[in-house]
Parts: sequence; C-alpha cells; structure tokens
Amino acid sequence: MKEVKSPKKPLIYYYCIVLLVLMVFNSFIVPLIARQQIKEVDYGTFMTMTEKGEIGKVEIESNQILFTDKDGETIYKTGVMNDPGLTERLHASGAEFASEIVEEASPLMTFFLTWILPVVIFVVIGQLLYKKMSEKMGGGPNSMMFGLGNSNAKVYVPSTDGGIRFADVAGEDEAKDNLQEIVNYLHDPSKYKAIGASMPKGILLVGPPGTGKTMLAKAVAGEANVPFFSISGSEFVEMFVGMGASKVRNLFDQAKEKAPCIVFIDEIDAIGQKRSGGQYGGNDEREQTLNQLLTEMDGFEGNNGVIILAATNRPESLDPALTRPGRFDRQIYVGLPDIKGREAILKIHARGKPLGDDVDLNSIAKGTPGFSGADLENLMNEAALLAVRRRHRFITMADIDEAILKVQMGPEKKSHKMSDKARRLTAYHESGHAVVSKFLTHTDPVHYITIIPRGGAGGFTLYRPDEDYENFTSKSQMFERIVTALGGRMAEKLFLEDISTGASGDIQQASSLARSMVMRYGMSDRLGPILYDSSDHSIFIGRDFGQTKSYSEETAAIIDEEVKHIFDEASALCEKILTDHRDDLIAIAEYLLVNETMEAEEFAYYFKHHEFMPESMKAAKNVVHDDTIERPARKISMTDSYAEEKAQQAEKAEENTENAEKSEPDPSDDPENKDE
Repeated sequence: MKEVKSPKKPLIYYYCIVLLVLMVFNSFIVPLIARQQIKEVDYGTFMTMTEKGEIGKVEIESNQILFTDKDGETIYKTGVMNDPGLTERLHASGAEFASEIVEEASPLMTFFLTWILPVVIFVVIGQLLYKKMSEKMGGGPNSMMFGLGNSNAKVYVPSTDGGIRFADVAGEDEAKDNLQEIVNYLHDPSKYKAIGASMPKGILLVGPPGTGKTMLAKAVAGEANVPFFSISGSEFVEMFVGMGASKVRNLFDQAKEKAPCIVFIDEIDAIGQKRSGGQYGGNDEREQTLNQLLTEMDGFEGNNGVIILAATNRPESLDPALTRPGRFDRQIYVGLPDIKGREAILKIHARGKPLGDDVDLNSIAKGTPGFSGADLENLMNEAALLAVRRRHRFITMADIDEAILKVQMGPEKKSHKMSDKARRLTAYHESGHAVVSKFLTHTDPVHYITIIPRGGAGGFTLYRPDEDYENFTSKSQMFERIVTALGGRMAEKLFLEDISTGASGDIQQASSLARSMVMRYGMSDRLGPILYDSSDHSIFIGRDFGQTKSYSEETAAIIDEEVKHIFDEASALCEKILTDHRDDLIAIAEYLLVNETMEAEEFAYYFKHHEFMPESMKAAKNVVHDDTIERPARKISMTDSYAEEKAQQAEKAEENTENAEKSEPDPSDDPENKDE
C-alpha cells in the first residue's frame, strides 16, 4: 500500500488573492487619497504668489508644477506654461526650485522593479511567516488556518506489491479467520446481498498492547487491495472548539468518495471514552467529536462498501453507544500468542538474520510465555545487537538467552559492587525461592538463578513453564505461588537469623494473591463463593468518588483473618521445606557466592546427583564458536498454517518407529541405568 497525500490548494492561490487586493488598493485608493491632499490652482495664482515671495519650494515636472507655501504646510499644483522668465522670478523671490531629471529607463527593468520584485519579497516573507506560525501551532500544513477541520488521516492506495498481507502476521490465526470475511465481502459483495446478509459496519480489535492490532488492519487492506485510511484517535483532538467534529466529517466524506475502502481508527479510546454526563466535569470538545462519529457511523448504508476498523487496549472505557450493534457490531480479541504462535512470529523476525546451529526457535517460544509480537521482535533485535557487540558472525543461543534476560529484567550491573554481607543475603534469599519451588507440585521449573543485579533487582530467580499458562489458575497453584514468594524471606530468617527489605516485592505479590483468593475468587471456605471486590481496577478521575464497601465491618474483619490464615499456612509449609532440605539450600547458596549464576541444567543436575555439574560438562556445554569461520545463515521460512510442520513431524515419527523396530537398544547401554 502506498500512502497518498490528500490534495490541498497551494499557498500561491492565497498569495494571488492578497496581491490582487493590494494592486487594487495601490492603483485606485492610494492615488485618490494623494489627490485629495494636493490643492490645484491656476497659473496666475502661482505667478502672484511668486511675486509676493509666498512660495517655499518649487518642483517643475514635465506636465505640472508642484509648489508649497513658505510654511510648507500646503501643497499646490498647476499646469506648465511657456514662461521664459520663470526661472529669474523664482530666483528673485528666494524660492527653492528644481526641475525633474528625465532618464531613459528600460521598460523591462521598470516592470521588474515595479511588479516582480515586490511580489517576490511578499511571497518570501509570507512563506517564512506561515512556517513560523505553523510550528507555533503544532506543525504541519493542517495545523492551523489553511487546514482547520481537515482530516489528518493517511491514505494508502493499492500498490503492485500488495503491501502487508495475512502471511506477514503470525500468531493470530483466529483473528485472521474472522477478518477474512471482511476481505471476501470487499472482493464480492454480491453473494452477500443475494442471501440478504450485510457486513458489520464496524469491527473493534481488542487486546493488549503490541499484539498486532494495527498490523492486522493493514493486512485486511492489503488482502482486499482497497484504499486504506489510517488515523489515530488523538489526531481528532484540537485546541479549537468544533474542529474534532469537523475532522470526523471530512474523514468520512473522503471515505465515501473512495468506496469501497477501509477506515482504521487506532487508539479509539482517545475520543470514544464514556461520556460523563456533567458529573465531575467533562470534555465538551471530545464529546462533540464522539457524537459526530456516532452520527457518521449511523449514516452509512450497507451497500456503500465502507468498513470501519478500530483498535483499543481499553475496551471497558468505551462509551456503550459506540459499541452497540449497528456501530461496532463485532469485537475481535487479539490476545497474546501461544507457543506455536510465538514460534511463527520468531520465524518472521528471524528473516535476514544469520542464526547459529544451536538456535532452536521452538525452545525460545517455550521460554517466552506472555511475550507479545512486539516483545518478540524486540527480543530478536536485542539478540542481534548483542551478537554484534560480542563480534559474532551469527546469532547464537547464548545471545538470545541473554537478550531474554535483558528484556525481562534489564541489563546486568556488573560494575555494581556489593558487600560480602549483601551478596550472602542475596544468595540465601534466591536459594530459598529455588529450593521451595523445587519441592512443590504446581510450580514452574527453575530456569535461572543469579545474584548479579539486573534492573532494580539485586538478584532474581527465573521460572520458565514447560507449557503455556491456561486461562484459569487453580487454588493450589495460587497457594503454592504464595509459598514460593515467601521462600526468600524465610531463608533469611532461618539461615541468617535476620530479615531484610529485599523481600518487599515478594510480600506484595503474596499479599495480592491471598487477598484475591478470598475477595475475588471465592476460595475461602469460611466466606464461600461471594464476590467482595467488585472494582474493575480501571483508573478514571472521579470514578471512585462516593463508592462504599459492599460488605460490613464484621465481614472485613473475617476477610483479614482469612488472608492471615492463608499466610500462616504458606509460611508453615515454606519453613518445613527449607528445614527438611537445609543442606541443599546451603550448598546452592554457597555455589552462587562463588559462581554468581546457576542455570536450569546445573540446578537439575544437583538434585539428581546431589553434587554439582563437573567443569568438563560445563565446558562442553558452553562451547564458544570460532567466529573467524564464516557460517551460513539458516533459512527461516514462514507458512500460513502448521500443516507442513505437522506432516514433517509425522514422517520423522514413522522413520523413528521403523528404525526402532530394526534394532532394539541394549538396556545395559543406557547411561541412566549405569548410574543406578
């Protein structure tokens, strides 16, 4: 899709109007005024005043004589007569006189000096003033007087390359399926009309930031190959009253002219928030803009071929009149991608980047739960930057792992020196988290432990799930998260006989989980499945004023008791685990004091063999590739579905089955059996 600029009148148009006015003024008005100031007399009066010595200055021109009285207050003029003795009389009267010097001037030069040069000077000065005033008023040709009320929407027209397509958007297969219907309608609306069906007037894309809502809208336009109007909701907001509504009208007028087309309004919550109705004040200009948008959407007929797309990550803040059927008929949720979606997104962002043989995109996808498409793009870019910094010719898995830690926790603060006491406290704190989570059932495996400060944390324990999180969380899972969060503080108390402020974040997390279990999810046997926390956690000025609790003070006391009861049970379980595995915690803490970090393989190896991984295994694991050898870049391909991938997996499974049938392995050759 190629952007096209909306036509606008050139500035020379306005300059010509102003110049025409000036020409009329100089040609007629100025001479008239000047003519009224000069008094015309006959030649006899001029001679009489000369003889009496009443003339001050005289200027003899080719067709008239201009003169003043002695005071110079009044200007007179008279015609030129054949008077040879005029010079002597003027000299005798004491008047100052001179004659006009007539020079032969070029007509071209006269025209240039009279007309061309003033016009050029006027245009240059006008252009400079316009630029200065535009900058003062917010910049852009539509920021003030000449563009007031015009829409700032960027217009994209179909191009030969087709622009962004659905193949360029990964991880949102369900959303693409829903939007494919819009594309089909724009390609062939007749089959929908034949059955009496009409497309939704508006489609609202809802989801967290960075999930690809804007890219999906552009992909719809690319697939449909129709004009695409793109504008942000904040661009309707103006300092002049009524300009927002005018921009809405202008936008929809342009869309009607280019139908069939797509109008996309990004961050529509900027103008579509719930109207206050005068309570706690309001924004009349924004509400007028919203009212105009509602009117324009109602004015569309089903057969005009204009589809309205909008995106927001705050659907709860939108006005109900905007989201009702007939305006935004359909809401499409664009959520965070799952493992397969993340792998597909990684394949797209890995294009053009040389990857090492050890890079496994599936493993990266498993280790990045909760990452959006924008996060994954940033991840691959950070990995590429790290590879350049380390003078690598290709991106290794170590670069990507470091990039994940950098994105999640911030860069390492290796220059920050910690005291021995602080390092020891941090080591035991993080070991407490790791050991407690190891002996719980519903916790995620430990992936990384470090006492090197990152971001705002003095150290941290990173967990990485084997599978994606479900849409729900059980009571036992929430309880074990509280136990794990208390592990650091409990380790400080048991092994260092002291506690620190380093557990403040853990306490906050645990408290929030415990209170949510009681008040929001009905997980208290004493209170039952009753909702006591009805807040939607949305922040609006004035929304929370005047709200009262929906429960009594006695119930509030019971809630506090139940929250404390959960904490007491979690603390008791946490203390028991750390006491039973005292030696393990001390060993891991002392290991961290020496090595500063412990990875998942080392952590799992210790609890399997009750000894730390030998240095030879670490060296084999952390092989540094020779960057002097140019390695070929891995080719990353992207498909719209996973059918090809599944077929390849099935073929490999059949081959493995056949090989297994041909040769059965000897159980004595199994290294695990040897260890036993």
